[in-house]
Amino acid sequence: MKKQVSTLRDVALASAVSTATVSKFVNGTQRFSPEVEARIKESIEKLGYHSNPLARSMITWRTGAVGMVILDIRNPHFTAIVKGANRVAMSRGYNVLFVDTEESTSPERQLLETLSRRVDGLIVSSRLPEESIAWLAELGKPVVFFGRLGRLGIHSVGSDGYRAAFMLGRHLIELGHRNIAYVGFKSARWNQERLRGLNDAFAEVKATVRVFDVPAPSAEAGERIASNVLLSPDRPHAVVAYNDLMALGLMSEARTLGLSVPEDVSIAGFDNIEFGRYASPALTTVDMQSERMGDVAMQRLLDAIHGEMSAPFDEILEPRLVPRASTRRRGS
Repeated sequence: MKKQVSTLRDVALASAVSTATVSKFVNGTQRFSPEVEARIKESIEKLGYHSNPLARSMITWRTGAVGMVILDIRNPHFTAIVKGANRVAMSRGYNVLFVDTEESTSPERQLLETLSRRVDGLIVSSRLPEESIAWLAELGKPVVFFGRLGRLGIHSVGSDGYRAAFMLGRHLIELGHRNIAYVGFKSARWNQERLRGLNDAFAEVKATVRVFDVPAPSAEAGERIASNVLLSPDRPHAVVAYNDLMALGLMSEARTLGLSVPEDVSIAGFDNIEFGRYASPALTTVDMQSERMGDVAMQRLLDAIHGEMSAPFDEILEPRLVPRASTRRRGS
């Protein structure tokens, strides 16, 4: 014999309250006295009642889901962001739907529109054209962007890229390096602030930073440009890469080219991805607080969804220098 499914009315009768009271309690739209809430919880557990997500969304106009638009799930930096965000979402009863744009700067608007209709809010990578950012902000859903946008009226969470690069530059200066190369990815919104931080650090010792650029922020791109950087007539004493993946690619190809890291050249990156710690030599990097970034972005988004975050915010996390064996004192 098939077991009868408990309804909202059954819970209300068992708790000696109205169905409206049970509905408001289940959907979190109103709080009641501890005694009433205890009775409702006991009845729910005893009857094995499960709320209907579709019915709940019709009552609350919420889906119980949030969307994330990320650049590349293969990049451990973004994987860590998703991990931090998902942990917070799960703790507050939300599901996460995500779109991987595969480093595209112009994901299909139709795709984002479809996602926005299925979620209560969005967390979006900020490597989007200015017009797309403006359009997303006008969708009528709370949106939190990654990275510092410098625009009023936009919620954003990021790490201080300028300070991260300045700290890394000072570290290399203290190690005696003056001939420096930066392998950047100019399509990234925060590439310029990292380059500015390095330039400002080395300006203090009257040194300049030579700039190279790659078409993608990947280990493969680091490998492909390595010979141009490391076999130039005036070979750099140290190379800073836009991210750890590129730095690891440079390190791998340096060995193929017959160079030793850090004896012949010091190499460093940004993000503090897990692989960098296990590389040989272990990679010097700057921890950009990737997982924490996802955590904070999700907390702020859910606060905005529930009307607890009215004023726009621009939250900047503090980076942390992580010196390891891939950088060493010049000439030691």
